[in-house]
Amino acid sequence: MKDQIKKAMQHNQIRDIMYMDKNNRITKRRIKVLKIAGDTFQAYCFVRRANRTFLIGNVLAIMPVVEKERGVV
Repeated sequence: MKDQIKKAMQHNQIRDIMYMDKNNRITKRRIKVLKIAGDTFQAYCFVRRANRTFLIGNVLAIMPVVEKERGVV
């Protein structure tokens, strides 16, 4: 998981994550990774509109953001 987070940071990519918070609730977050330090990473969370610190071990899944292109027909 750490490698995927690191790759997202290096390529300046936005990712969706499934995350277990401190109360064991599973949440979906859209993030942009800013910094990795040990077992945690800092990211801008688009859901909370603020920088947040996440535990790498609590990330259940990380997925690329796929946006459909809109075309004029």
